[in-house]
Amino acid sequence: MASDERATSNFIRDIIDDDLAKGTYDGRVHTRFPPEPNGYLHIGHAKSILLNYGLAQTYGGKFNLRFDDTNPTKEEEEYVNSIIEDVRWLGADWEDRLFFASDYFPQLYEWAVQLIKAGKAYVDDLTPEEIRATRGTLTEPGQESPFRNRPIEENLDLFERMKNGEFPNGAKTLRAKIDMGAGNVNLRDPVMYRVLHARHHRTGDAWCIYPMYDWAHGQSDSVEGITHSICTLEFEDHRPLYNWFLDQLGIYHPRQIEFARLDLTYTVMSKRKLLRLVQEKYVDGWDDPRMPTISGLRRRGYTPESLRDFAERVGVAKKKGSVADLALLEHCLRDDLNKRARRVMAVLDPLKVVITNYPEDRVEEIEAVNNPENAAEGTRMVPFAREIYIERDDFMEHPPAKFFRLSPGAEVRLKHAYFIRCQEAVKDAAGKIVELRCTYDPASRGGEAPDGRKVKGTLHWVSAAHAFEGEVRWYENLFSNEFPEEIAPEEAAAGKDFTAHINPHSLRILTGCRLEPMLKEARPGDRFQFLRHGYFCVDNKFSAPGRPIFNRTVGLRDTWAKLAAKD
Repeated sequence: MASDERATSNFIRDIIDDDLAKGTYDGRVHTRFPPEPNGYLHIGHAKSILLNYGLAQTYGGKFNLRFDDTNPTKEEEEYVNSIIEDVRWLGADWEDRLFFASDYFPQLYEWAVQLIKAGKAYVDDLTPEEIRATRGTLTEPGQESPFRNRPIEENLDLFERMKNGEFPNGAKTLRAKIDMGAGNVNLRDPVMYRVLHARHHRTGDAWCIYPMYDWAHGQSDSVEGITHSICTLEFEDHRPLYNWFLDQLGIYHPRQIEFARLDLTYTVMSKRKLLRLVQEKYVDGWDDPRMPTISGLRRRGYTPESLRDFAERVGVAKKKGSVADLALLEHCLRDDLNKRARRVMAVLDPLKVVITNYPEDRVEEIEAVNNPENAAEGTRMVPFAREIYIERDDFMEHPPAKFFRLSPGAEVRLKHAYFIRCQEAVKDAAGKIVELRCTYDPASRGGEAPDGRKVKGTLHWVSAAHAFEGEVRWYENLFSNEFPEEIAPEEAAAGKDFTAHINPHSLRILTGCRLEPMLKEARPGDRFQFLRHGYFCVDNKFSAPGRPIFNRTVGLRDTWAKLAAKD
């Protein structure tokens, strides 16, 4: 997005415009994307990345990538690396501003000491279970800990000993002293630090205490000079706590703004549920093309441009309520691939055709247009010979009415090539058709007959001698239910959950496919339109040089475009 390009207005832009008009933050706009490195990013994160980066670009500001790495038991370097790759692939540029909350551990510790000295924090001996039990409910206040009024000097001593590793896990916590009767339960003396003897992916064994997310998050934004802290709605109730911490410390104060998270039909977005899909082998990893992860979408064949288009169309809402339709996401992808993907011929269920009046030793090169939507893509030459393959379902021995493909005595057009007419269907001993014998009209080269006769059917094909045998992975939705997390009462009673809606046919591996010879040299990430089948992408995980594996990206049928046309 260019710095002078202003996208459709939304309430966040209105807030920023107002801040700029008032001179708030000295006219600066500085945003960030702050993932926890405890899993792979999904399409909901992509919307947040594009929103934050887009705001920085629009207003000529800055954008940070920061990892809120405060829980070493769930965080891994693998997740850090995958997130960096995903954010970069989407086109968001953090320049030299890659940060980690762990960079601020020393400062966070000093600020915690400041709150203890001010009588605003205390060391608690209650167990995590006891803290939860005394927190209260939405209608009842919490109960004060018996350790809440420890002397400041004792709290300072205990906190330092916590840092030095003198206590076992769970033995003590540091809690903010706010209000156990607060209507917002997040303000009921929240835990700031816990004792945790765990190796951190960046700091190693340097720390025996780790800050809670709510303690580290707002202060990290403050350290980095973030102006507008854009969060999803689940953090709205946490905003008063972030404000309390910043106010008590008397430090720079970013402005937090919440927006509705992205929900998508036929999809689950919870990291916990996505992790289950990986761990329980419903998919072959976080980057499985059926997953809504950015790496999965990339492997499936999605483009950054299509995700940016989708995010812009979905827009930014203040409140939760709507679910984006998967059909819209697929429409954005088709719209992009239609302009960039080469049209090629791939026969996925081959049936041999022998053109009996075509010379046995002849091979000719047929010119084929690469992309009729983009003349700059030019043309390529495709070999044509006496024996070819067509799709098995492009022939019927006893066709119904309005079947315009090949049948005994019928004539069809071969894409870019000739008219052929079926003379005979050859069967094996079991009665299965194994070969068609046809004749061609030499005068119809290029797909037009000089006498002006017309045919209604056009078939794609490949030369039997020149095509290479490849593998195609035909992906469909992972879930068969539009809202997979909606479980009927009887299903819940039987112990079923969202996994009950997994589509058992979400992946079919097609072997023995016959593909245009040029596709043998296709590289991971290359995208094509297989004529009449849909869009496909070379798999970036299992492909090898000279042995590309093609993943089905999306079909040609665009239900969203049809719905939009009706509206």
